[in-house]
Amino acid sequence: MATPTYAIPGSSVAPPAAPAAEAPARTVAEVLERTQVEEVLAELDRELVGLQPVKQRIRDIAALLVIDRLRLAQGLAAQAPGLHMSFTGNPGTGKTTVAMRMAEVLHRLGYVRKGHLVAVTRDDLVGQYIGHTAPKTKDVLKKAMGGVLFIDEAYYLYKPENERDYGAEAIEILLQVMENQRDDLVVILAGYKDRMDTFFQSNPGMSSRIAHHIDFPDYAIDELGQIAARMLAAQHYRFGDGAEAVFRDYLGRRMAQPHFANARSVRNALDRARLRQASRLFADRERVLDADDLTTLQPADLLGSRVFQTD
Repeated sequence: MATPTYAIPGSSVAPPAAPAAEAPARTVAEVLERTQVEEVLAELDRELVGLQPVKQRIRDIAALLVIDRLRLAQGLAAQAPGLHMSFTGNPGTGKTTVAMRMAEVLHRLGYVRKGHLVAVTRDDLVGQYIGHTAPKTKDVLKKAMGGVLFIDEAYYLYKPENERDYGAEAIEILLQVMENQRDDLVVILAGYKDRMDTFFQSNPGMSSRIAHHIDFPDYAIDELGQIAARMLAAQHYRFGDGAEAVFRDYLGRRMAQPHFANARSVRNALDRARLRQASRLFADRERVLDADDLTTLQPADLLGSRVFQTD
């Protein structure tokens, strides 16, 4: 029986040439001025602490696309470069944020029509009974067309130990669309590095379609401190006397424990500290609270964490 072909409406859009009303760009500077891609890269620098190897890879990909655009203007490019990607690393290392900025870069350079990001997991793609998976997967792909499809923990699509699992069907549809409609959809697979390596070994067809593998390192403790400072400033909070040292001690202890999630764990810790601060202030009902009281996290607000109760 012939293998079915899965077509998604609104696809097969090649990177557009420059509008007829203006001359094709002939220099990198002209492309950057017209597309404002550097604004997106600058925003990525502002949003994320550290991650220099990741940011450099994104800049390298942007440079490739800028040069490809110049080649296209000269009639030198036959087809768009491979753009499907794999983002590997632990939780809270900025993978989704980078994927959003990558979608903007692709849109500004004309490689996707819309530049939006559709983030999904296995549950969004795989059905629970025969005939359920194909419609779910194709519906997600239709929504993602013209942008980037970000599949988190992509290795959960493949469960060879379960003969009644329908993940293989979703993978088959993804493979065909990634190959046949790559001019209008970029797929980014994300997850833990070791599990993604196993997934690619078990699915060579998927591996062969991934042009860029980017590994997201864990944050160092100083970088996590910078992230905490940014999060607090964004919500008009600050550390009081001694609180920053207590928080650094917290980070050192928490990083040594299982399931540490980098920036995500920092955010959760600060949310709990804000909760303790609110309870502390709430208890003193007759006290007049000024702006300093309402914006300052004290050491006690952090020491209440269970991390400090394990000694």
